[in-house]
Amino acid sequence: MGDGLPGGRAAALVRAAAGGAIDLVLPPACLACDAPVGQTGTLCPDCWGRIAFIGRPCCARCGLPFAIEAAEGAICGACTRAPPVYARARAAFRYEGVGRELILSFKMADRSWLAPRLAGWLHRAAAPLLAEADLVAPVPLHRWRLLARRFNQAAVLAGLVAREVDAALVPDLLARTRRTPPQTRLSGAERRRNVRGAFRVRRGRERLVAGRSVLLVDDVLTTGATANACAQALRKAGAARVDVATLARAVRDPP
Repeated sequence: MGDGLPGGRAAALVRAAAGGAIDLVLPPACLACDAPVGQTGTLCPDCWGRIAFIGRPCCARCGLPFAIEAAEGAICGACTRAPPVYARARAAFRYEGVGRELILSFKMADRSWLAPRLAGWLHRAAAPLLAEADLVAPVPLHRWRLLARRFNQAAVLAGLVAREVDAALVPDLLARTRRTPPQTRLSGAERRRNVRGAFRVRRGRERLVAGRSVLLVDDVLTTGATANACAQALRKAGAARVDVATLARAVRDPP
């Protein structure tokens, strides 16, 4: 009777044993370059050295990393000139090098098995935001783009990080009102025009949003145009606060 293992511990042992058996057949490989590594789900030393994680000091609003030491709560020049609609944004790493390669592999090359490790980094970067969130929601894809890609990478990440906190996952909280052209080659002003009015809270979901703190999840923050457009729709529906968590963010180093 007393010899049985608790359910959670037993499940963990089963997973560990299964992982060990898989490693015997398929030795662990680097998430980015497939070089041999000592443990599944990790990066080799070379790739680890080429991923630029973001920590402190950073802008208290948009999470932009500062090149020099700054006081706690310091705001970058861009946020001072034009405060974003969202309250705070945080990202795990810069959108460059190995970090960029991992994201593109995740959403474009059918490497969905990267999701747990990426979500772990996202959770660590956005922990303070997650701790205060009532709802977790992904930035939505237009239905035609979702059909072509087959999954929404932001929804996968949102689902994984929501499991770790006391917040409700609402994967269909937001909808795109129209299909927008890709933003890759657009300037900041063009991006803002492109997504203006492109999002709304789905009918029937307004009651979930009113008075709540919402954490919006996406893969990359570039100019913040999409995050602002989504935050504007959520605030219009009565959200008390909107924060943003992304895997990566674009960072332009000072000249």
